[in-house]
Amino acid sequence: MSTEKDFVEFVVDQISGAGLIAHRKMFGEYAIYCNSKVVALVCDNRLYVKPTDGGRKYIGDIDEAPPYPGAKMYFLIEDKFEDQDWISSLVRITAEELPEPKPKKKKKKKNKKGKERR
Repeated sequence: MSTEKDFVEFVVDQISGAGLIAHRKMFGEYAIYCNSKVVALVCDNRLYVKPTDGGRKYIGDIDEAPPYPGAKMYFLIEDKFEDQDWISSLVRITAEELPEPKPKKKKKKKNKKGKERR
């Protein structure tokens, strides 16, 4: 079962107080960004927040699960995402602790003969 777009839009609306929020569809599921950092995944209509020390302290009693087979463990947020202030705070804390994304490398353009240009 893949995630419904309405669910993702609901989650994005709920965390809108955390910062600049965006989402991107990836492999039938969604990545959630806060201030250009991937802070969470939505898979099978379930919210998985990246684990951080601050997030762990904030949540307290944590349920952890992988968002997809073979993935690292994430914080599984089952009902608390309905509390807009609580989930926005968790996402803000998470984003503050995550490193800045690495800059993307520019692709070298090729000329008509297939050789790289400088």
